[in-house]
Amino acid sequence: MNKEKEVKPMSAYLMLVIIFGIIAISIAGIIVLKNPLFIIAIIVALFMCVGFFFVYPNGSRVLTLFGEYKGTVKDHGFYWVNPFYVRKSISLRARNFDSERLKVNDKLGNPINISVILVWRVSNTYKAAFEVDIFENFVRVQTDAAVRKLANMFAYDNFDDDESEITLRSGLSEINDNLEREVSERLQIAGIEVLEARIGYLAYAQEIASAMLRRQQATAIVAARMKIVEGAVWMVEEAINQLSKRKVVELDEDKKAAMVSNLLTVLCADKDASPVINTGTLNH
Repeated sequence: MNKEKEVKPMSAYLMLVIIFGIIAISIAGIIVLKNPLFIIAIIVALFMCVGFFFVYPNGSRVLTLFGEYKGTVKDHGFYWVNPFYVRKSISLRARNFDSERLKVNDKLGNPINISVILVWRVSNTYKAAFEVDIFENFVRVQTDAAVRKLANMFAYDNFDDDESEITLRSGLSEINDNLEREVSERLQIAGIEVLEARIGYLAYAQEIASAMLRRQQATAIVAARMKIVEGAVWMVEEAINQLSKRKVVELDEDKKAAMVSNLLTVLCADKDASPVINTGTLNH
């Protein structure tokens, strides 16, 4: 049996009336009848008080009798059960788990630091109480294992603009979905429902952080230069086409080459070009 069974015990208020009645009758019997057997009734009544317990909202009590599972009380209220019942309290509230920053290797073997934020709650009290030892520790260990597996499946970043591979940094939505699915599968054995799982911290490890930063900067510079060159070539092409179309000036191949060289130098330079006024011909 690995199914949760929800039960609703006897109301404690009715049992309070019964116990008070037994005690009152026993005291009256001792006074009037002088019978010491009524003391036993008082002891029994006091022992029955052990069966009282509370269940708070979003809380539960797992009931066992001599090692046998009897059910789970989930409705909040004041109840009474057999005093021999063992009652284990399990909270059904949503809980946050912010894991420690783990140092793992990504798909490319680069060391990274990563942590995860997990929102979870107990959905099956039987599994949480009996399928695992301490379910809070189970959540922590299995979440760390899921994070390590996820980090090994994806690269931290993709430095090739032509590739569309999902990475830990750029594909957070897909990564979080995979993480939530992986953690849910691992925690299902403990009756844990995962409400949300997402990466809370992600960075290169300290020993390679500076090198990777320089690599990112170099990649960004190259990408920017490619855009500048692409735009410059288009502008030069348009300039030559417009000059030829409107017949502003007749350019032979040598003059076109000189014009292209000058325009590309001006458009692709890091600094503003210094203008030179030519008062002669284009050949001087």
